[in-house]
Amino acid sequence: MSRAGKSSSSGGVRAALQRRALRLEYATIAWNLGEAVLTVGLGIAAGSLALIGFGTDSIIEVFASTVVVWHLRPGHETDHPERTRLALRLVAFAFGLLAVVLVTVAIRDLILGRRAGESPIGIAYLAVTACVMFGLAAAKRRVAERLGSAPLRSEAAMTFLDGILSTVTLTGLALNAVLGWWWADPAAALLVGIAAANEARENLSEASRIQDLGS
Repeated sequence: MSRAGKSSSSGGVRAALQRRALRLEYATIAWNLGEAVLTVGLGIAAGSLALIGFGTDSIIEVFASTVVVWHLRPGHETDHPERTRLALRLVAFAFGLLAVVLVTVAIRDLILGRRAGESPIGIAYLAVTACVMFGLAAAKRRVAERLGSAPLRSEAAMTFLDGILSTVTLTGLALNAVLGWWWADPAAALLVGIAAANEARENLSEASRIQDLGS
């Protein structure tokens, strides 16, 4: 095969991978938008800080997925360091804000002994969400490795974290509903906050690394 033919073939493979990545991101955005509305609504109805926090996290992931779509659109065949660095810093800020709110309110509820209502629908939905997020994260990671896309790889890690957070939140709500452990809900929210703080730190670290490479 000639050099031009190989280049065309390689470009076709990359275009196909980009389309696959975009489909995964659109699926993630659609799921998380519905997830945010449902879990925040259920959290307000049940007085569950963990569900409200989980819905807020879904909104943050919508933002992250939108950034990746921006990278994968036609004309953005390669990663641009400045755009990637800005995106990582914005996501880090959002995660940091989420961490501060959740940790503060969770500690307050633990001290005051505030009890959340039961939410069987929320528990069932979180179980489904965990399966969906872990599946999407694995698919994104495979495509990211083949594309060599740092933003997609980072967002895949965020989707995996969403699966972990749904599992943690599910556990807290289930313990509250089955065993009456009222502290499980704010404790789950506290874990979500700690995970969000760690994600903020990781994003800032990655942004600094990109800046060092570019200098």
